[in-house]
Amino acid sequence: MKTAPKNRKDRSFTIEAICDAFSLKRDAYYKFHKRFVIRKQIEHDVVQLVRKSRKTLPREGTRKLMKSLHEDFQKQHLKIGRDQLFRILRENGLLIRRKKYSSRTTNSHHRFYKYGNIIKDLKIDRPNQVWASDITYIRTVKGFCYLALITDMYSRKIVGFDLSDSLELKGCVRALVKAIYHAKGTKQLVHHSDRGIQYCSNVYTQILKRKKIEISMTEENHCYENAMAERVNGILKDEFYLDQTFTSVIHAKKAAKNAIKLYNNKRLHLSLNYQTPNYVHQYAA
Repeated sequence: MKTAPKNRKDRSFTIEAICDAFSLKRDAYYKFHKRFVIRKQIEHDVVQLVRKSRKTLPREGTRKLMKSLHEDFQKQHLKIGRDQLFRILRENGLLIRRKKYSSRTTNSHHRFYKYGNIIKDLKIDRPNQVWASDITYIRTVKGFCYLALITDMYSRKIVGFDLSDSLELKGCVRALVKAIYHAKGTKQLVHHSDRGIQYCSNVYTQILKRKKIEISMTEENHCYENAMAERVNGILKDEFYLDQTFTSVIHAKKAAKNAIKLYNNKRLHLSLNYQTPNYVHQYAA
């Protein structure tokens, strides 16, 4: 339902004629008009807050917006429910459409030893208990480059990463070295990955063994056994625009570094009770 234009010159009929046509009393019309104006102002304020928030997290979903904008809503005395926020975003074309990605960066047909999955029934209850590693591709105009990630499975924090222009071992090793360097301790730590040649190689496994980090791998190259690492890959592409085609590897590196910084410090996780990975990693008991 709409209201008549406020300016008399813009109306085709008088308010009295409109009310008569719909069998409305004039005071009922004006009460509705007042509610309509208030609702439109609320929607305008909400849309402005959402657009401001999405300058930092451009593909933040509605449920997380409810949490991250809670204080802003209170400051502006906006009483917004989840369904109402969904409606406002839908009517203003601001709902996020999720994308599905399918890529293969794993070569498990090699001569190196493949380790078993030792985290299947493990209860993960602290940071630096299990690290999940994976590789995802990033497009550039000259071809693909590859982002090696190491994620803490408890806090969801990306603790090590490296982007290189090939699937060679060096990128994964650099990501691992960074993760170990920044970790406060690697005691009783498990490194979990797929059975890719990079993670099974002697160079990579020797680093883990020297640091007394246990080795765990998916069985039969089953993606569900490394689902969290796959999920992090999807988040970086889906919510932080790493799914675009970059002009160069240098451009891709800058974008990846910025995306990971925002992911670790700004993105709220449902699984972390709407807290950021960095907060949970730092302050977990």
